[in-house]
Amino acid sequence: MPSKLQRHLARDFMKIFLRDRQSIFFSLFFPVVFMSIFAFVRGGQEPIPLGVANQSDSALAGALVDKLGEDTAFTVVSGDEAQLREQLIHGEQMLVLVVPAQFQAPSAGETAALRLLADTSQFNQLPLVEPMLEQKLMEIEREYRGGEAMFSLEIENVQALSQSYLDFLLPGLLAMMLMQLSVAGSGYNVVEFRRKGILKRLFVTPLQPRDFVAAIVAARLGIVMIQLTVLLAFALFVLRVNIVGNFAEFYLVALVASLVFLNIGFCIGSMARTQQAIMAIGNIVIFPQIVLSGVFYPIDAMPGFVQPLAQVLPLTFVVSGLREIAVAGATLLEIVPSLIGMAVWFVIGFALATRMFVWKDVAA
Repeated sequence: MPSKLQRHLARDFMKIFLRDRQSIFFSLFFPVVFMSIFAFVRGGQEPIPLGVANQSDSALAGALVDKLGEDTAFTVVSGDEAQLREQLIHGEQMLVLVVPAQFQAPSAGETAALRLLADTSQFNQLPLVEPMLEQKLMEIEREYRGGEAMFSLEIENVQALSQSYLDFLLPGLLAMMLMQLSVAGSGYNVVEFRRKGILKRLFVTPLQPRDFVAAIVAARLGIVMIQLTVLLAFALFVLRVNIVGNFAEFYLVALVASLVFLNIGFCIGSMARTQQAIMAIGNIVIFPQIVLSGVFYPIDAMPGFVQPLAQVLPLTFVVSGLREIAVAGATLLEIVPSLIGMAVWFVIGFALATRMFVWKDVAA
């Protein structure tokens, strides 16, 4: 439990933060615009996630998978049928192509069947994608039989959880915005307190670094939770996004995530001495995580040498936890690995924040 001193200081910091109305407005304005862009301006130019379950060891099946992988219209992820089907149901894949074990060059006048798994009620690009897949089959047919039909494509309707692309994307966007608001908020505040001489005045008080860190993190946490509520309300009531899981559990994960990122931001603020430095260091911390943490596309689709690093980033644990609750309706017990990852990063962040913050550096 926070001490009386920490609670009193947190209230004072909260009052300071709330006076900066312009900062609060723009910290909400940017995420709202960002979500709106994805909701209304998202086109069909991005590669379409395509799971491929190749159950055949024939050269023909390998050639087909290779041609799909070369096509920039698709982001191909290989796996077994059961795993990919589960990902399709939970919105992690849009389509799954199943190449059966008996798939091989058919005899003259015969065709080999391929199955395409899709939720036809949700995937509105299917009429566009089906001809693209058939075009790849025709390229194989021209190579092996001079253009004579060899394959047939059968659509299997898989009833996935009712969701749009934005439903899938929202947890990642919220996790990303929590990180940006928290890291930039706490780090910027430390630099501002240093610039305004507040830290020098606090240095002569009995205040300990852990009290200062705990108070500023608690105060900023209240602001971030208010911002999260506004953004979530906008997504639910304006953009009509669906969240399958429990809202209380969703908020709890978001709260833990904010604590993690606030401590990381405090570390950055302790390192930086100017506003320009806090922006530069913050970008170094934020942008690699946005790219590598599965916000926009699966980590499994990344190069193999990058995946081990991506799996242990703090934003990865947050994105995974929020997405499993929002999209798959998971409970806290089902996302224990993500919670453990966030807890480890919280301990690391708080320990570094209190250690890196040295009063005498600001009192000189």
